[in-house]
Amino acid sequence: MLKQIQEVAQFIRAFNTPLPTVGIILGTGLGALVNEVTIEVEIPYETIPHFPVSTVESHSGRLILGTLAGKSVLIMQGRFHYYEGYSMQQVTFPVRVMKWLGIQTLLVSNAAGGLNPAFSVSDLMIINDHISLLLPENPLRGQLPAEFGDRFPDMSDPYSPDLIEKALTIADELALPLQQGVYVSVTGPQLETRSEYRLLRQWGADAVGMSTVPEVITAHQMGMQVFGCSVITDLCIPETLEKASLPKILAAAAVAEPKLTALIKRLVGRL
Repeated sequence: MLKQIQEVAQFIRAFNTPLPTVGIILGTGLGALVNEVTIEVEIPYETIPHFPVSTVESHSGRLILGTLAGKSVLIMQGRFHYYEGYSMQQVTFPVRVMKWLGIQTLLVSNAAGGLNPAFSVSDLMIINDHISLLLPENPLRGQLPAEFGDRFPDMSDPYSPDLIEKALTIADELALPLQQGVYVSVTGPQLETRSEYRLLRQWGADAVGMSTVPEVITAHQMGMQVFGCSVITDLCIPETLEKASLPKILAAAAVAEPKLTALIKRLVGRL
């Protein structure tokens, strides 16, 4: 895998754009941030050697190189999920490529179901911790190259307290309401039953989704600073549960998208 990572990094460097210092992964319905980017290069995933291809209709499947808020960025407009049939090594492959390009900070976003009764649709939730229910798969499983970092990385602070503090300050400046909470990652692609939602809430989760945690674990192992934000696209309260649908989820994401864009843009400018 190390050789493949090096080949992809070389492929990206060949475009002769400024090397990115910030990596950004955009989740379901949250691709509009690229409209704020001065784009140097757009690379479809299918043209990148060894790269997976996104099969989710709401994920554009492009790698964007450019400038945002004065910083050189690499943006994944669409991610990969375990439920698509990819291994955890494939899901997290782009994060390892980012590190090989010299990226030290990773910003991740996702669409998630709200488990906390205090949340509303289209809220933004800063992720301050997570729970992984993606067992038995794990991106760190097996014998990995020493260059990837500690085999047993400490996960007591997977999300940078410094970046969280910056985001809270920015939210105050923008008068932007923000929630904070714990994100739980499940395999999917089915949504949870009422009883499962109840159990996840009892375990301390505030939002549930099908992504993010593998990328965060991988980035943390490789010594990257991580900031995560969920957009609450539907409410998963067992007593008032309504049937979810992709159009409703995308509509809720669209309402939150300008808020997330403003937050991420200003956060990148302060890195």
